[in-house]
Amino acid sequence: MNQQIKHIVIVGGGAAGWITAGRIAARHARAESGITVTLVESPTIGPIGVGEGTWPTMRSTLMKMGISETDFMRECDATFKQGAKFARWVDGTADDFYYHPLMLPQGFGQMDLVPYWQTACAGRSFSDTVCLQEQVCEHGLAPKMITTPEYASVANYAYHLDAGKFVGFLTRHCVDKLGVKHVLGDVTEVKSAPNGDITAIVTAQQGEIAGDLFVDCTGFSSLLLGKHLEVPFVDKGDVLFIDKAIAAQVPYEHPDAPIATHTISTGQAAGWIWDIGLVNRRGIGYVYSTRYTSDDEAEAALRAYIGPAGKTVNTRRIPIRSGHRQLFWKNNCVAVGLAAGFLEPLEASALVLVELSADMLAEQLPASRDIVDIVARRFNDTFLYRWDRIIDFLKLHYILSKRTDNAFWTDNRAAETIPDSLQDLMRLWRYRPPGNCDFTSNNEVFPAASYQYVLYGMGFKTDPEFLRPSASEQRAAQEHLAQNSAAIKKALRMLPAHRELIAKIHAYGLPAV
Repeated sequence: MNQQIKHIVIVGGGAAGWITAGRIAARHARAESGITVTLVESPTIGPIGVGEGTWPTMRSTLMKMGISETDFMRECDATFKQGAKFARWVDGTADDFYYHPLMLPQGFGQMDLVPYWQTACAGRSFSDTVCLQEQVCEHGLAPKMITTPEYASVANYAYHLDAGKFVGFLTRHCVDKLGVKHVLGDVTEVKSAPNGDITAIVTAQQGEIAGDLFVDCTGFSSLLLGKHLEVPFVDKGDVLFIDKAIAAQVPYEHPDAPIATHTISTGQAAGWIWDIGLVNRRGIGYVYSTRYTSDDEAEAALRAYIGPAGKTVNTRRIPIRSGHRQLFWKNNCVAVGLAAGFLEPLEASALVLVELSADMLAEQLPASRDIVDIVARRFNDTFLYRWDRIIDFLKLHYILSKRTDNAFWTDNRAAETIPDSLQDLMRLWRYRPPGNCDFTSNNEVFPAASYQYVLYGMGFKTDPEFLRPSASEQRAAQEHLAQNSAAIKKALRMLPAHRELIAKIHAYGLPAV
């Protein structure tokens, strides 16, 4: 008899567990469907809770779960994120920075402005030449106005959020609004059928919980996929050297201090420091490689970056193992979040992988056991590709650095640490800019525009002999650049200060969609 998939059991909470529960429940868990979603969470093991940066995809994820943007922002201390500012990544000097904005370059898809920028706009950063968002960020402005409806934008945006409050908010929404059953219990045993499928988990507090499909959201421990089903871990530490983080929460000096509307990533001797502005505090942390600096040296660097408050702030240390499971879905078990793998938090890839996994699960949820293996193969192919592309993109940031102050930076440029796929792209881009032809899968994570922002932000040069824009292309480029200049002026004139908008959202709320 072909078993229908009716009972989805998610083991583990955190953002991964609750986003997955919410997406599946919102899509499928209606009375007439007979599908139930149960989330089993340990009452003794808390989430890591430092994933405070998101992608613009989070707007769609929240909307699909039926969440009000106003409620989300108020309850999660959320602020707007319009990209990332990378400081001291190229040569390490005080005025060394570039932006990776969340908006596409002006006219992207119609024409490529790289040739014109490189030959005619010397002295002006690439992102500032082709996009309004660098100026918006530098002026501390929000990406929308209080009259802009929920989830709509003037400039594309994601969020910064309090990870702990976000999980609590999702828990309440999923249980109260979407009918997810929440069970508190520590897993003591996993039961399997003769074919290897998981039939039930046994918990110390609630006994046996049976299911048809199991989602492993148990974090680094990967209880179901890693430990029970013995899917190996593929270590990527030979490509990405970061293996530790020290995190701190730092209050603002005064309540009306400006809130950065972008993630700030500042290069250090053996890694980099993230700086994320929330409503009442900043989340700041140093991710580094213990091969190139000690824990004490890293902590001293973090406290020095924080300034006077760094003398007394509490810190916590988090081990990082860069890599992922060899497969993400085996039998009737799929891993999401840290149970599937983790890479350093550069470019906020952790939560977007959770979103993409939850989205594919919700949209392609197998109706019965006889098609589980087909969906699993598709899922594995899709996410192996995505993880490889993310690894390429993260590594790109390191191989373009010219820093020589620590072997961390010079070793990152060694050819044997650079994936062949990235080396091939770098050879191509010596003669033409990154384009959509380089990223032809519908499973791409970063678009060609993102590669352009990093490449040219870090001083990469495409051979001008092969660019040479024609007279008509030059005229079209001048028009696009004039449009961008006009868009910058308009944005600086109309957009409010970031903190001002956040205060208005807390006071009045955004217009409903």
